[in-house]
Amino acid sequence: MRGAPRSVMASQRGVALIIVIWIGTLLTLVASSFIYAMRSDIHVVGNSLSRARLDAAASAGVQRAVLEMAKPLQLAGRWSTDGQPQTWEYAGATMNISITDESAKVDLNAANEALLRGLFQSQGLAAEEAAALTDALMDWKDPDTLKRLRGAEEPEYLAAGLGYKPANAPFQSIEELRLVLGMTPALYQRLAPLITIYSRQPGINSAIAGREVLRALPGVTEAQIDEFLVRRETARANKQPIPVFPSPFATSFSATNIAQVRVEAALDDGSTLVREATVLRLPNPKRSFTYLRWREGRAGEVNAPSVAPAGNEPAPKNPSAQT
Repeated sequence: MRGAPRSVMASQRGVALIIVIWIGTLLTLVASSFIYAMRSDIHVVGNSLSRARLDAAASAGVQRAVLEMAKPLQLAGRWSTDGQPQTWEYAGATMNISITDESAKVDLNAANEALLRGLFQSQGLAAEEAAALTDALMDWKDPDTLKRLRGAEEPEYLAAGLGYKPANAPFQSIEELRLVLGMTPALYQRLAPLITIYSRQPGINSAIAGREVLRALPGVTEAQIDEFLVRRETARANKQPIPVFPSPFATSFSATNIAQVRVEAALDDGSTLVREATVLRLPNPKRSFTYLRWREGRAGEVNAPSVAPAGNEPAPKNPSAQT
């Protein structure tokens, strides 16, 4: 009889110990969950702050480029419009900013077939492949439904299992080129920096065109390009007239009022943002420019374009862009 109470007391102490252990475990789990949630919130806030800083810096970079475009061509220190990057630091962000006049690219709507074939061959296509893709491109933008020798009209798109047909109208954006039968994603990525729909010039402005665009000129050799680039830089350094590349597809027409601005912004924490804007300068001092195209995303990837407003207001942010 005397041993019974001790047994009961021992049992109760054991139960109490188990309860204490469970309570301690639950409190530990709750504390761990709270700490994890707080760390996640801090990470989200940190990313949001980085994004806000990058967004502000990239917007400032675009505005700085627009200011440079408005300066007189002969003004000392004016940024060039030949795509050469300029380094600029603002609000703790380091930016590489380039301005490329659209006349330094191949216009999909204005270029003739020979220049388009040269462009495709310069990016690795064989002569027959380049000819077929050129015919398909011409069929896409011409107003009729007559198929060229190696081209593609509605029956060819249907046969390829595609749910659309050629526009039979000029290209409305360079991204539309991705829809042309025979165009691949890899080829388009290589072509995108070299093409435009804004210059409305049948040739290219060799005074500011880069090496990759000059390679599109039919019959050109690397030696010719090297020699020309040396002469061009020498003339620029000596403030002499810029020579014209010896090709009927190269011209010396004046730069247009349309240029692509590319801003690559980076912070010390490693976060990056790329912003591209095609800017049209306007003669109205109250509305000095407007955006024709706007894209942004991480370095190495740029999201689909979002519509930009007319006037001097910044384009709307792309909600799908990420940092």
